[in-house]
Amino acid sequence: MNTIQPFVTLVGAGPGDPDLITLKGIKAIESADVILYDALVNESLLSYAKAGCTKIYVGKRAEQLSTSQDYINRLMVDYALTHGHVVRLKGGDPFVFGRGGEELDYVHGFGIATAVVPGVSSAIGLTGLQKIPLTYRGISESFWVITGSKSDGSLSLDLTHAVDTDATVVVLMGYAKLQQIVALYKSRQKADLPIAVIQNGSLPNERIALGTIDSIIAAVEKSNIGAPAILIIGEVVRKHEAFNDLLKEIQYLER
Repeated sequence: MNTIQPFVTLVGAGPGDPDLITLKGIKAIESADVILYDALVNESLLSYAKAGCTKIYVGKRAEQLSTSQDYINRLMVDYALTHGHVVRLKGGDPFVFGRGGEELDYVHGFGIATAVVPGVSSAIGLTGLQKIPLTYRGISESFWVITGSKSDGSLSLDLTHAVDTDATVVVLMGYAKLQQIVALYKSRQKADLPIAVIQNGSLPNERIALGTIDSIIAAVEKSNIGAPAILIIGEVVRKHEAFNDLLKEIQYLER
């Protein structure tokens, strides 16, 4: 008689395009007895699951109602104990604002073995796909990745520090705070700083708005962009192929 060997693997599914998951991530899906997957995971990845695998949607999406973290934690443990290998399939990378560390802590509390398969975070994946370098010699020596959605609903204090640097700033889950972020940068006399807002990055319905701190609100409205979206703030945004043409258009309209 086979005994169940409980095991939990956190797998990063990447920013949306199913081709951006790692080969190791696919192998984990193929071996899973249960898959708990998030809202931002491309469901086509579930086709790699073996016959009989239990697939459970535990949608977690910023700025919207979603499955509670406590409930997901319990599901991971319960299914590991009753079914064996549980894959927790998460958008992006599990350890970049994905609560992967919290989930590991909970599972370890029950003595269950775990593994982690890193994923392509939207913080670096979506900027790369748009050919926006996060660092560039002579322009930006570092980049900050900051959440725009703290649990208490307030703006991250890290942003108040990052705004005073020359670093590239990537704000995840930041669409709902765009107005506040724009106001913060304007208060530091950085109205001309380039910014990009990317919605549904890497997917066929991807949208991007480019502009400066001073013009981005209008650009986002014109492009009909909403959540989920990431913000990229810094001089490196000028490296986007369409940025110079956009500035010429803005200057023409301001005449």
